[in-house]
Amino acid sequence: MINYRINKLISKFKKYNIDGYIIPKNDEFFSEYSANDRLKAISNFSGSAGYSIILKNKNYLFVDGRYTIQAKKEAGKNFQIIDFHKIINCNLFKNLSIGFNPKFFTSVQIKKFFNKHNKVKSIESNLIDQIHKSKIKSNKPFFSLKSKVVGENYKTKIIKIRKYLNKNKSDYLFVTAPENVAWLLNIRGHDNPNSPIPNCHLILDNKNSFYLITYKSKVSKLIKEKKLKSYQIIEPENFNKFISNLKGKKIIIDKNTCSIFFENLIKKKFKILKKEDPIYLLKSLKNKTEIKNMLKSHIFDGVALTKFIYWIKNINKKKITEFGAQNKLENFRKKNKEYLYPSFNTIAGAGGNGAIVHYRATKKNTKKINKKDIFLCDSGGQYKYGTTDVTRTICFSNPKKNIKNIFTRVLKGHIAVVKSNLNKYSSGNLIDVRARKFLKEVNLDYQHGTGHGVGFFLNVHEGPQGISKSNKIKLLEGMILSNEPGCYKKDKFGIRIENLIYVKKNKNKLYFENLTLAPIDKDLINFNLLTNDEKSYLWKYNLDIYTKLHKYLNPSEKRWLATFIQ
Repeated sequence: MINYRINKLISKFKKYNIDGYIIPKNDEFFSEYSANDRLKAISNFSGSAGYSIILKNKNYLFVDGRYTIQAKKEAGKNFQIIDFHKIINCNLFKNLSIGFNPKFFTSVQIKKFFNKHNKVKSIESNLIDQIHKSKIKSNKPFFSLKSKVVGENYKTKIIKIRKYLNKNKSDYLFVTAPENVAWLLNIRGHDNPNSPIPNCHLILDNKNSFYLITYKSKVSKLIKEKKLKSYQIIEPENFNKFISNLKGKKIIIDKNTCSIFFENLIKKKFKILKKEDPIYLLKSLKNKTEIKNMLKSHIFDGVALTKFIYWIKNINKKKITEFGAQNKLENFRKKNKEYLYPSFNTIAGAGGNGAIVHYRATKKNTKKINKKDIFLCDSGGQYKYGTTDVTRTICFSNPKKNIKNIFTRVLKGHIAVVKSNLNKYSSGNLIDVRARKFLKEVNLDYQHGTGHGVGFFLNVHEGPQGISKSNKIKLLEGMILSNEPGCYKKDKFGIRIENLIYVKKNKNKLYFENLTLAPIDKDLINFNLLTNDEKSYLWKYNLDIYTKLHKYLNPSEKRWLATFIQ
């Protein structure tokens, strides 16, 4: 099927006078998790980030370090797998004409990917949809969240944006990231898997008006609730006419999510200011209500995770597969009426599969979990109301000393992150060094960032905050991040310990607090490598878990969990 689609695509090159075609992971809304995964359709690669370039007689797939192994397994037969960073000014396409869909790329991306020796050609026809039409489409309308859930009325949020517009002497802000529209208007939707995203765009002026670019059928509930009026809804096919009738001179667009398609329409009428949408930063600063709801969601999630860890470590494991294990965890989550669906596809890898950072087991492709395997399980949930993401690494027999030592070094890095003095280590790049320190002492490291931002009942990955070598965004009160150092040995095992943490403030001091409540497998720890401070942290963390979760556990689970604080 993949070969057939590739050949069908190549057969169209002559018509459009191109030598190749680039297909991104993202859709026209630049969402991480899209219902219409065109990259998978053409390559079979299911990871969350990447680009494919199809030439007449050669196919390339560009992915980052998280996905190298996975890409080779899923797409290696038909594609040459290349490190993502090498797509920039790549000489493989020198003097070739590469076609692209302007709805799926920003001008910043195209400028970065291709130099003066590469030729790019904008093709508004969607060549992938011509050969493979996705059947997935949600007709469910958007819905609104009450102020008591989100902690702030949408009208006060809009006032903040108008102040930003006036400060930058601009008439309009074009909000192209649906997650930012969702935050601004306190709305959510059903348009993407794993995230309650409402696929839409928004234009806000500096006075008293805003307009939602979407189909009227999607906002029937919002109009009924009198949150929006019919004249504020601009159907996508009427966007060009709408823009041409707007008054004003300057408009701000988000350089990361405003497509070339929209940019070309807008620049006919307005002077464009390219900036980062200010909503990203505002959205990252969770208020007290959002934090309260996230804490509540993590208690629900912690119960499911703790029951799952007890179950998988204490039952007869003769017939458990990776796929069966992830389904069992999902069933524990489903027992809570506030649970909606996973916040991303569960990663459940045993043995060598655990070394594939974003591995996914399926019913047809799953491994039986053996007693000597190290089992890595990375999962999360969307709750009413909150988003979770947690990784635990589990063993079923006494592990080898070197595995325990590596796990303990990952744990030491994990503890170093959460105990960071944020007045001194004020950005993610400074904290990232602390996370890797103990692994680097024995010449080990990992190829992914240490942590990403997390949304409130939104995307499990959000910016601008993060913990990585390059992220210099200042950490501020209310930001939520993941804390997930790891270590991976190809074909042998994967180790990762991940909690969600948030920035808390007390007496002008910033520090991290854990959101995640789930025991860390003590059978994998070499306690001789831990300092007294690290042991004390672990004991207090486990006590916190027991205190908050024990009343939801059965007697056997409760006795088992109590052993973590003895």
